[in-house]
Amino acid sequence: MLLNLLYISIIIIYALSVLGYFVDFIQNNQKVNKLAFWLLSIVAILQTIFIIIRTVEYNRLPLMTIFEGMFIYAWILVIFSLVISRFSKLDFLLLVVNIIGFVILTISIFAPTDDISPRLSDLLILELLVIHVTLLLLAYGLLTLSFSLSVLYAVQHHLLKQKRWGKKMVRIGNLSVLERFSYIFTLIGLPLMLLGVIQGIVWTWLEFDQIPWLDLKVISSFLVMIAYSVYLFQWAVKKQRGYGLALFNIAAFLLLLINYFLSSSFSNFHIW
Repeated sequence: MLLNLLYISIIIIYALSVLGYFVDFIQNNQKVNKLAFWLLSIVAILQTIFIIIRTVEYNRLPLMTIFEGMFIYAWILVIFSLVISRFSKLDFLLLVVNIIGFVILTISIFAPTDDISPRLSDLLILELLVIHVTLLLLAYGLLTLSFSLSVLYAVQHHLLKQKRWGKKMVRIGNLSVLERFSYIFTLIGLPLMLLGVIQGIVWTWLEFDQIPWLDLKVISSFLVMIAYSVYLFQWAVKKQRGYGLALFNIAAFLLLLINYFLSSSFSNFHIW
C-alpha cells in the first residue's frame, strides 16, 4: 500500500508540475516556473524513495521488469529536466520532455510487473481511473468559469454598445478583467483536460486492450481540446482580444457540453 500511495502521489504532483510548465510557457510567468520546478523536485525525491523502497523490498535493483524500466526511464527524464532547468532557460524543451515523462510514467502502470500481485495491479488501475475523472472534473469546472466570464463579457459589450449606463454595468465588471480571467481559467483548465485524457487513454488501453480512436467520445474530446488550443493561440500568439474571441470561447464551451452529455450517450465504452 505504501508503494501504491507513493505512486499515485507522484502522478498527481507530476501532473501539477507539467501544468505549471505549460502555464509558464504560455505566459512567461517566472513565479509559476519556480513552482513547477519545485514540484518537479518533489517528484524526483518521491521517485527516488519509490526506487529505494522497491530495491529493499525485493532485494535487487529495480530494473528487471518492464514496469521498473519505464519507471526508471521517467525518473531519468525528471532528473535531466531539473538539470536543464537549473542551467538553462529552455522552457519549451522542459515542457515537451516532461509531457513525455508523464506519459511514460502513466502507461508504466499496465506494463508487466511480475513481482506485483494482480490485486495490487487492479487497485492501481482503479485509482488511475479516479485520477482521470478528477482531472477532467477540475478542468470542466475551470472551463465553466471561463465560459461564464465570456458570457458576462458579451453582455457588458452589448450594454456599452447600446450606451445603457447604470448599476448593472458596474456589477458585471470591467471588460479587460473579465477577458483576462476567462483566459487564465482556460489556460489552467486545458492542460488539466489534456492530462485527464492521457490518463483515460491509458485506462482504456488497459481495460479494453485497445484504444477506440473512432469512438464518438474520443473524437469529440480531441475536438474540444483543439478548440480551446485555438482560443489560447489566438490570445497568446495572435494577441487577439475582444468580443469575437469571447464568442469563440462560448462556442468552445458549447462543444464541451456536447462532448460531456451527447457523445457519452453514443459511446461504446464511456459511461460519463
